[in-house]
Amino acid sequence: MQQKEYPRYYITEVDRYIDSVYIHHDLMGETFIPEHAHGKAQFLYIEGGLVYIVTPAKTYYLPARHYMWIPPGVPHSIHPRSPDVLMRNLYFPVSAAENLFFMRTAIYPVNDLLLHYLLFTGRWNGNVFRRNREDYTILSAFKQLLPKLSLYELPLSLPFPQDKRLKEIVEYMGLHPDNTLPFESIAQRFGFSERSLSRLFRRELQMSYVQYFTILRMLQALHLLMEQRMSVSEIALAVGYSSMPTFSNTFTKIVGMRPTEYMRMKGILG
Repeated sequence: MQQKEYPRYYITEVDRYIDSVYIHHDLMGETFIPEHAHGKAQFLYIEGGLVYIVTPAKTYYLPARHYMWIPPGVPHSIHPRSPDVLMRNLYFPVSAAENLFFMRTAIYPVNDLLLHYLLFTGRWNGNVFRRNREDYTILSAFKQLLPKLSLYELPLSLPFPQDKRLKEIVEYMGLHPDNTLPFESIAQRFGFSERSLSRLFRRELQMSYVQYFTILRMLQALHLLMEQRMSVSEIALAVGYSSMPTFSNTFTKIVGMRPTEYMRMKGILG
């Protein structure tokens, strides 16, 4: 079913007052948020599924227990994979003199301290002004904690294709991470010769089909590891790996640590 566009009213409200912190918590439902940009930086946390955030350069994959920091002026659109996704958004004024952390688009794990702090902000909706001294101080402290607590950036992104045909292909790949999906069968399914599809991947994404599908699988594995509902061996099978050593080595090469180390880190963070 085609997603509906999310009401734009709150997007225009974010920058109405330059110095306020704007807060917006809401269930997305069967909607998406079209491309837009803010004069403020955005802290985006989601509950209840996986969300794609599309920027001109990359597609980011935001799973539960992670947040995305989007600096001021970065165009992006938001696409939920489930109607049950709840967005928690905090929009902060950021100046050029502040920590360079606030100028980098990235995704980070959320620990218990940050999560409890975030849930505390659920009492507010809309603008919190400097004149609301106590509330504004709490939110400012939340912002200043982020560089201290966000020490491990996760590589949860892939280049985003502009070609309409390739968009359909990578979407299909994302829905079938547990299948082998041989390159020749994908080319045939979508009406390409292997040579022309290989060139399209290289031109649009600067990587091969195999490289793209491998990273896509590891992103799904990260999501499953964060949920902690399956063992590492079950997750390996869920993303198309029958060999645990091959899965573990591939995960380590892309993420920078072994799946078991990531789960231990999650235990520390959570």
